Amino acid sequence: MERHVLEKLLAGDDEASVAALAALRSGATYKVREATLPAEQHAGVFARRLRRIRLHGVEPLGLERMVRLLREHGRPVRGGLIDSADQRWTFLCYFTEDGSALVACARFQRWVEQSPLQEFDAGPLKLQR
Repeated sequence: MERHVLEKLLAGDDEASVAALAALRSGATYKVREATLPAEQHAGVFARRLRRIRLHGVEPLGLERMVRLLREHGRPVRGGLIDSADQRWTFLCYFTEDGSALVACARFQRWVEQSPLQEFDAGPLKLQR
């Protein structure tokens, strides 16, 4: 996906997509998968991660909303990651199957030195603390 297309898709009004767009415009790196997976599969994984993350007193921006929107969407989605240029934030975004619209976006604080983009092709995002 080209950068200008991704920027257009992130032009929402929720805090996470606004922050993702700002990061992208400030030189963030990104990757959007071509493959799709069922939205419910992602929603279930991140609902469990949200519960675990909250045990540590952390509330990723937009994660609860992302889980809800993925469940409501109910159709396959394409995943994408955006790493901020300053390496402080990773944004997880989900798009419609054809990549024409943003379904949901969340922001995570980076806790690892290695970029999740390097492991993105190998499997789901693994958050570490």
